[in-house]
Amino acid sequence: MSWSSFYNTASRVFHEYPSWSKAVVVCTFISGGGIVAYGDGRAAYSDSGDQIPKKKVVVLGTGWAGTSFVKNMKNSSYDIHVVSPRNYFAFTPLLPSLTCGTVEARSIIEPIRNISRKSGIDIEFSEAECYKIDPKNNKVYCRAAAQDKKLGGMDEFSIDYDYLVIAMGARSNTFNTPGVQEHAYFLKEVEDALRIRKKVINLFERASLPSVPVEEKKKLLSFVVVGGGPTGVEFAAELHDLVHEDLSKLYPSLIDHVKITLLEAGDHILNMFDKRITEFAEGKFKRDGIDVKLGSMVVNVGEKDISSKERSGQVVTIPHGMVVWSTGIGARPEILDFMKQLGQINRRALVTDEWLRVEGCDNIYALGDCATINQRRVMEDIAVIFSKADKNNSGMLDLKEFQNVVDDIIERYPQVDIYLKKNQMKDMATLLNKSQESPATTVDIEYFKQAVSKVDSQMKNLPATAQVAAQQGAYLADCFNRMELCERYPEGPLRFRGTGRHRFHAFRYKHFGQFAPLGGEQTAAQLPGDWVSIGHSSQWLWYSVYASKLVSWRTRALVISDWGRRFVFGRDSSEI
Repeated sequence: MSWSSFYNTASRVFHEYPSWSKAVVVCTFISGGGIVAYGDGRAAYSDSGDQIPKKKVVVLGTGWAGTSFVKNMKNSSYDIHVVSPRNYFAFTPLLPSLTCGTVEARSIIEPIRNISRKSGIDIEFSEAECYKIDPKNNKVYCRAAAQDKKLGGMDEFSIDYDYLVIAMGARSNTFNTPGVQEHAYFLKEVEDALRIRKKVINLFERASLPSVPVEEKKKLLSFVVVGGGPTGVEFAAELHDLVHEDLSKLYPSLIDHVKITLLEAGDHILNMFDKRITEFAEGKFKRDGIDVKLGSMVVNVGEKDISSKERSGQVVTIPHGMVVWSTGIGARPEILDFMKQLGQINRRALVTDEWLRVEGCDNIYALGDCATINQRRVMEDIAVIFSKADKNNSGMLDLKEFQNVVDDIIERYPQVDIYLKKNQMKDMATLLNKSQESPATTVDIEYFKQAVSKVDSQMKNLPATAQVAAQQGAYLADCFNRMELCERYPEGPLRFRGTGRHRFHAFRYKHFGQFAPLGGEQTAAQLPGDWVSIGHSSQWLWYSVYASKLVSWRTRALVISDWGRRFVFGRDSSEI
């Protein structure tokens, strides 16, 4: 085939088939010849010309994990169906700001249909909640969202799937504390934040009535925050700023009656942060008049008071107008039911492998707050690792044999890499040599066990954060985008308990840092490399990072305009 005829043929096909602009063109030159393969991308065909049916992928949830998966899906060979009781994605890190009118609800949400439309592939969405998962028959059972339950018996339906992606998130964990469900406010959803916002203003309005005595005013304006994690600390800081920067001008006679109390069962607030940040946060709250009670475990929440057990064993009762509960997360009832079906009992979340696949299910994946990765221990597989490396079955490994599998060991067991870095070891050979006085040239299995015996101590569960969920969604989408390619050419580590390689590289979380807004335009930032910054400069970094992480230019413009409005006009204090 001459170049001119090739060009003419390609030009004719391009003009006759406009979808060529979306096609994948593969040119393979073999023995001086050219083979051109092209496809429309909208449908797949077998060698006989028959259309191959698309595989159905059902995604449960539109939170960080589910939305990240949908946003990053580029492979049109799947039929994707998203099911969620809310038809939008919410930027949850700004929920504390929403509670106090710093930003508006519309500014931090983006319709999921907008996000799916921009992904470039057809995605179906159903506003419904999944109440049962049937892994044996590959079905999920759903019902219309709570606000749509007047459909005359048409509110329930089922969906078949080939692959299921569970990204349903989690609920607030009450630890079965009496009165929490009835009397406390949570901060997990946009609706929660709006309820808190309305309640705060309502309490100030009630306290401002001339008929209310002083003691009752103090009770009404007593705000108790339970939980000293990032959400609880940020809400307490936002509430303090709202009261002293805005409400003090509108209710000047009430400000002296306002009290904000933060209850934390542990020894410090923000205990997942660097010690320098923890100490600064506790000192700043003390200066701001926020009463931080450490070692206080809540035992009961009443309509008008809350009881906590102190370290001394004494039970202290505090009157309150509102309690905000932010003490961690627990599994949703639907997830607990699914876990029972799989025999995963006494676990806090769905257990998956390192590829986010639910243990015991080949075609079900779970990510985000509803799942936890069961990272295999090196010591569990020590014998098969040694056997895989010992190709001549000599019972001894020389360094060359060991080097052939060392990369696979580090990828399959990330705790090895963490241990090496923590102990400032260059590579696995250094680890082996550290275990004896003279450099090792060959090792047997007992010596190998001794060398890596402490590695598993570095295993940690991933935190339940938006950062983790978003990375998991993007990772899984990339796996689906390259599923067919990786079936033919596996890229993952060696299967130490089998033959060949895993299809994909295992999921690895990359930590990019974390923020803790502390009020007064001051934020604590902890970034990789033990870099800690606290103050006004970190607040501007927080503004920049959060604005860049919003999912659309629309939400970025709205949030930035909300911040500007707050600087100029103050926070909105209307009771709506």
